Amino acid sequence: MTKVAVIYYSATGTVHALAEAVAEGAGQAGAEVRLRRTAELAPRAAIESNPAWAAHADTVAAGVAEASMDDLAWADAYAFGTPTRFGGPAGQLKQFLDQAGGLWMRGVLADKAVTSFTSAVNRHGGNEATLLSLNNVFYHWGAIIVPVGYTDPLLYRAGGNPYGTSFATGPGGDRPDAAALDAARYQGRRLAEVAGRLILGRSGQRDLVGAEV
Repeated sequence: MTKVAVIYYSATGTVHALAEAVAEGAGQAGAEVRLRRTAELAPRAAIESNPAWAAHADTVAAGVAEASMDDLAWADAYAFGTPTRFGGPAGQLKQFLDQAGGLWMRGVLADKAVTSFTSAVNRHGGNEATLLSLNNVFYHWGAIIVPVGYTDPLLYRAGGNPYGTSFATGPGGDRPDAAALDAARYQGRRLAEVAGRLILGRSGQRDLVGAEV
């Protein structure tokens, strides 16, 4: 069974909702899924200055286990989610990724399928830049990036971002709409399916080597 780790940071719950949909989609494809959140680094005063942030931190986020390096070592594939911060990932996710040096040096992260998703207030508020910025990390890992591309018509209804699911909340901070959640589920299924093919391919290569010997 393919093992998928969905690891994300969410302040007010938008990316959390997308992460749940990605995890659901991977599960629909038969994967074993771990849904994990990264540690909150912001001071409590900053969190309490935004009622939506405080509510999410105290309720929804409390029900999701915190991500660890063990989750990266365990998984065959990764989906990373983050809100946009000035065109890049939130510091909470970046800090988690920065801890993966030991796994990277041992080659644990290489050849694993990886995808990413994001959200911003405005449609042009840095969604694509954030996903491309995350891809720079995955290049260094030697991971295999799995974009959604334009591989299903439902992606157009969600805004048509080929890099990964993204959602513009608008000033009101709306939760992801049905189209965005459908796209996120599709992204999770696609990640699990591609990862499964990679696992089968590597298994076949080992069989061939054994047969030749």
